[in-house]
Amino acid sequence: MGMFDSVSYVALNSALDGLALRQRAIAENVANINTPGYQAKKVQFEDALARAVDRGTGAAPASVARSLEPTRLDGNNVNLDEETLLNVDTNLRYQLATQAVDGTFSSVRTAMRTN
Repeated sequence: MGMFDSVSYVALNSALDGLALRQRAIAENVANINTPGYQAKKVQFEDALARAVDRGTGAAPASVARSLEPTRLDGNNVNLDEETLLNVDTNLRYQLATQAVDGTFSSVRTAMRTN
């Protein structure tokens, strides 16, 4: 098994994919905050990712579902405060995961230089 097939590397990439999908959903939600009848999208991947890591695979697809939050009179249920906080959290998690992947590549480069 190569380093790029390791559970942690695959899990980091699954996390990055899930976080990127969440960033797109947040952007779409905010863009549709005044669209009557629009139902906010929620991206879930953490539980599936944890199960995949426990199984030793690390690969887990993200899922997109409609938010079950209450709707306003116009049928829209986008909550700007919630989306803003989720965006900050998602961006920080994405940065951490990207740094972890970069650290993996840095270790490989270092190992290649010393051999």
